[in-house]
Amino acid sequence: MLPRASFVGFDRLFDQLERATQHQSNPYPPHNIIRLTETSYTIEMAVAGFSMSDIDIEVERRSLKVSGAMTSRDREYVHKGISEKKFNRTFNLADHVEVTSATLENGILSLNLEIVVPEELKPRKISINDKSPPPEFLTEEDNCSC
Repeated sequence: MLPRASFVGFDRLFDQLERATQHQSNPYPPHNIIRLTETSYTIEMAVAGFSMSDIDIEVERRSLKVSGAMTSRDREYVHKGISEKKFNRTFNLADHVEVTSATLENGILSLNLEIVVPEELKPRKISINDKSPPPEFLTEEDNCSC
């Protein structure tokens, strides 16, 4: 089975992404994509029971790959409702999207992303040079109505 993919940073495709991920057969682990500003996002993934050492985060080219596998635990469960299954999740990143940090708190893995457009690709203003001849200035003699 191929890992699921989501797009981050493609605002025009955001609605299509949401519709596509709602119809996936394996939505584990559930996730949110939050737009904080026009250039920053957070991906939240519900990974209850997973520790930092159980999760691997990798960025390769324009793909963010998050995988998890719990280390074995010697426990006898009376009831087991928290999933320990392995997961692989792939997010396709738009050009210039960088993963700036990752945190794990209260069972939520948060991945912070920022769109960092290089200076040479940012829009820039072009000044208009005035090529018209300089205005002629009147001297006091020209102004005199004597």
